[in-house]
Amino acid sequence: MLARFSYVLRETWASFRRNVTLTMAAIITSAVALLIFGLTSFVQRGFDNLVAVWEGGVEVIVYVGAPPAADEGDAEEIAQVVADARAIIEGTLSENPLIDGFTYCDTDCSVSDAQTLFAGDPTTLSLLTANTATLPTSYKIIPVAGTNSEQLSNLTATLGELPGIKSIVYAADYIDVVSKVKNFVGLYTLILSILLLGAAILLIWNTIRTAMFARRREIEVMKLVGATDWFIRVPFMLEGLIQGFVGAVGACGALWLINNRWTAGVHGFPPNSGLASMIIDSDFQFSRMVMILIIGMAAGAIGSGIAASRFLDI
Repeated sequence: MLARFSYVLRETWASFRRNVTLTMAAIITSAVALLIFGLTSFVQRGFDNLVAVWEGGVEVIVYVGAPPAADEGDAEEIAQVVADARAIIEGTLSENPLIDGFTYCDTDCSVSDAQTLFAGDPTTLSLLTANTATLPTSYKIIPVAGTNSEQLSNLTATLGELPGIKSIVYAADYIDVVSKVKNFVGLYTLILSILLLGAAILLIWNTIRTAMFARRREIEVMKLVGATDWFIRVPFMLEGLIQGFVGAVGACGALWLINNRWTAGVHGFPPNSGLASMIIDSDFQFSRMVMILIIGMAAGAIGSGIAASRFLDI
């Protein structure tokens, strides 16, 4: 068993040395393809963070707080005034025919939203989370289907007259613009990464074919002495798998470096730029890197497996 394993490693390394140029071309192509795939998923995640607060059809957000009349009361009086204001707001929202539904975002919900929206602005985030009382609560409103911008404007004007309303914001064309850019960037970069990955598979396939052709006499002798097809195939298939793996490792390293540079750059953007939320968290980054490693090895195994099967009888 140990002798067979040693043979596989020895033959794989020998094949690498015979086809250095083709091997490097396959590795670089697979690395670029996987890097583009990883960057595409990162960009998509960043856009998702930009519109995270508007998920689920939410188009209007009403921020609420204590009415001015409650400023001079004690804590219990302020709490009662806020509760009364919320009751009026919720009654109005429930009765309005333009509203399909709404949810109340309490302090914990506001903290969660702030952590997403200000991920790239640690100074602002620390100030907000240090004193959660400064975070306004809100109602996230889902209008009925077909509500146009004029109706939304009238709705916000009506809600603005209610007690306890601090501010009202609505998505308008923001979500549409972000979604279109996200879909455009995601579609074409994904197509490009698929095409490049296909090119990498073809290069690995060609590398294995060249290696098998160069060793055709040895393969014939091995068959004559009773070597099975799988015994002959394994070193070539391992070579392709390693090529895909090395390319994937290179893509992960480049992805990590680019993401770190992007994160450092976002910290320098103005707070009102809207880009502070386009930070990729470490959990998402790790999951995508694992996916890239799996895809890289699978691509290498597929290319080498097809070549080793098709050109075994040469």
